[in-house]
Amino acid sequence: MRVMTFNLRFENDFDGENHWLNRRNFLVKTIQQYRPHLLGTQEGKPSMLMFLRDNLKGYQISADSRAWDDHCQYPTLYYLKDYFAVVKHSEFWLSETPEVHMSKSWDSAFPRMISHSLLEMKDSGKRIWASVTHLDHISGPARLEGAKMIRAWAVERKEPVILLGDFNDLPGSEVHKTLRKPLGPFGDSWQLADKAEDDSSYTHHGFTGVPAQGRIDWILVTPEFIIEDVLIVRDQIGGRYPSDHFPLVVDAQLKQTG
Repeated sequence: MRVMTFNLRFENDFDGENHWLNRRNFLVKTIQQYRPHLLGTQEGKPSMLMFLRDNLKGYQISADSRAWDDHCQYPTLYYLKDYFAVVKHSEFWLSETPEVHMSKSWDSAFPRMISHSLLEMKDSGKRIWASVTHLDHISGPARLEGAKMIRAWAVERKEPVILLGDFNDLPGSEVHKTLRKPLGPFGDSWQLADKAEDDSSYTHHGFTGVPAQGRIDWILVTPEFIIEDVLIVRDQIGGRYPSDHFPLVVDAQLKQTG
């Protein structure tokens, strides 16, 4: 199973030549080239997400329970419809009132949420939870409290869980420790694959290809998964990139049981 997390960079008029309309076709081409079974995106506004829905051949969007708002940036899951079927989908806001649409707490700059789907593999009937989130880029308390909410949700799942996202924090941070074992249920796929934490592991680059921050985009998995490979995708054409983040790709499989 191949999984990708990809911060799309929201449609921002100040991005000039890197505006969404100028790079969205390259972004779609990048996703199609690596062909993940599961794709988790961040910063997508509804029009952007509908463009991906309509142009990613073979993919389905999982957002059946969503209340759409044109001003909101939604973490969103897409899946290969020949590989998965959605059993159920839900989401909640990372706030003190998680059921209140676009609610925020702890001085979060923007409303933040987690979207999650119970998926069934069509070939085996096995079920997994796939979830995608985007933690706040300003407020450290909001990131930490959001991570605690995600951890509480994840530990209640009976099925294996994959968590994709832009966490706006670094490996070794309190957010990372909150989600990883022994405090949380997850392992970090990058670390499980024995990849180095160095200048080559950054994911945010501000459309330059040059490190702006470290590895703030993660794919976390519960112990039922074996990590086979991890890749940061740095594809570019003439020095132009599909987003201001590099997507992260993980190849994994479920451990055999019984």
